[in-house]
Amino acid sequence: MSKAVKLKDSVIGGGSRVTVQSMLNVPAADVAGSVAQAIALERAGCEIIRAAIPDLEAVRLIPAIKQAVKIPVVADIHFDYRIALESVSAGVDKIRINPGNIGEESRIKTVAHACRNAGIPIRIGVNSGSLEKQILTKYGGPTPQALVDSALYHAQLLEKFDFSDIVLSIKSSHVPSMIRAYRLAAEQTDYPLHLGVTEAGTSRMGLLKSAVGIGSLLCDGIGDTIRVSLTADPIEEVRAGRDILKAAGVAREGVEIISCPTCGRTKIDLISLAGQVEDKLADCKKSLKVAVMGCAVNGPGEAREADIGIAGGAGEALLFKKGEIVGKYPEDKILQVLLDEIGRM
Repeated sequence: MSKAVKLKDSVIGGGSRVTVQSMLNVPAADVAGSVAQAIALERAGCEIIRAAIPDLEAVRLIPAIKQAVKIPVVADIHFDYRIALESVSAGVDKIRINPGNIGEESRIKTVAHACRNAGIPIRIGVNSGSLEKQILTKYGGPTPQALVDSALYHAQLLEKFDFSDIVLSIKSSHVPSMIRAYRLAAEQTDYPLHLGVTEAGTSRMGLLKSAVGIGSLLCDGIGDTIRVSLTADPIEEVRAGRDILKAAGVAREGVEIISCPTCGRTKIDLISLAGQVEDKLADCKKSLKVAVMGCAVNGPGEAREADIGIAGGAGEALLFKKGEIVGKYPEDKILQVLLDEIGRM
C-alpha cells in the first residue's frame, strides 16, 4: 500500500479511494473562462483540478478558481521556482513541478520549505519525452526503468530537504511501457502514484489507450489517482475516468450500464435506447448497475446481477429488477419508465 499524502480535506494514497483528475484547457489569461470550466468539471464529477500556471501573471487564476469550487486546485509549473512560491502564497492546494528543472539547490530548498510550511504536496511528473540525458545514456532510451529512475531522482532532490509529501506520475504514450513503468515504481517506492497515458490521443483512441493502461494497473491494485488525457473537452476526461474506475471495479459511486450487442432476436431500437440511457444517467451519482437488453427471453436472466433494467420485445419492453420482471411497457414509454424508477431508488 502506498503512503498517505494529505491534499486539502482529502487524502491521496494510504488505501483511500482513487480520485479522478482533469486539467483546464482554457488559456490562462482567460480567468472567467477558466473559472467557468472549473465549475463545469466539478459538476461532472472531477475531484482534483489542475491548471497550467505559465507565468507569474497567471497566479491570479488560483484564488479565482478556489473561490468557485470546493475541490483541490493544483498548479502546473515548469522551470520557474518563483511561480511555485507565488502559487503557494496564493493558496494553491498542490504543486506539480519537477525539482531538477528549477535550477540550483537553493531554489529546490526554498520551494520544499514553502510547501512543507503550507502543508502542500508536490507531484513529480516524468514522461518519455522529458528524461535527463544521463538516464537516457544509461538505458539507451526512455525505458520503463529509465522513467522510474527519473521520478526517483526528482523525489530525492526533495527528500534531501526533508520533504516527502510527494505524488509520482510516470507516463508514456506507449501503453506497454507505461504499464511496466508503474509496476516497477510500485515495487521500488511507496509514494502515491498518479496514473495516466500521456498524449493518449482523441476521444476514441485516447480512451482506449487509457482504459488499457490505467485499467490494467487498477486491476493490479496500483494507482491512487488518475487522469485520462484526451484531445477533447475535459468533461470527457472526467466521464471516461469515472467509467474506467467502474470497469476496473474500484469505483464506489455512479451508474454502470451493461447492454447486449444486439442480434437477430432484437425487435426494438436497442442501440438508440442504450445511448439515451447512458446519456441521461451520465451524471447520476447513485451506485447502480443498469441493464439495457434486447431480448425479452434471455435479457432478465443474462442481466440478473443488475439492480434494474429493461429487455426488449416486439414494440415493447419488460422492466425488471434483480432479474425479476415487474412490468411491461410500450417501446416509446420504457425509457421514461426506467428513469422514473431509478429516480425513486
